[in-house]
Amino acid sequence: MDVEQSGIAGHWVFTPRRFADDRGHFLELFTQTSLQEATGRDLHLAQTNLSVSHRGVLRGVHYADVPPGQAKYVTCVAGAVLDVVVDLRVGSPTFGRHEAVLLDAVTQRAVFVAEGLGHAFLSLQDGSTVVYACSTGYSPGAEHGVHPLDADLAIDWPTTDEAGEPLRPLLSPKDEAAPSLSAALAAGALPVFAPDGA
Repeated sequence: MDVEQSGIAGHWVFTPRRFADDRGHFLELFTQTSLQEATGRDLHLAQTNLSVSHRGVLRGVHYADVPPGQAKYVTCVAGAVLDVVVDLRVGSPTFGRHEAVLLDAVTQRAVFVAEGLGHAFLSLQDGSTVVYACSTGYSPGAEHGVHPLDADLAIDWPTTDEAGEPLRPLLSPKDEAAPSLSAALAAGALPVFAPDGA
């Protein structure tokens, strides 16, 4: 598996090696060894989620209270999504910065998202299916969001698809009502950067 760290501490991109023949292909989507060697940590699996989205659906930017936080290992097994990680950790050298990675069924890349980082994705095709393994289970009172279209985040979400057709983001009511980054910061709702953490 090929591994590269993004410009945000705690965010890694994993590209599996595909073994193909006339029957199809095989790959190792996740190995604890690869994660441990790259990040120096293990992913203790508490929950696995599967999300199927229509073209244009925008989910996030989501994060959980730290501690305990929620680390995620995310991949797209059908369709394609633009996966975005935002550093929401107050005091981090890259606070407010984001990194985007195309996750699709062709490359079958995956990303590791450490605790305290915000996560979002935009579905680029109908039926885009995202699977993510989580270090902690869902806890409604500890789950939060920042508005993904906040101008201060300056995320360059695609406005057209591969065919040049307009792509308009569709948000859930909860994500639509999420605060801006500055409002979440002013409310003291964001996690704090721990240099020895992610």
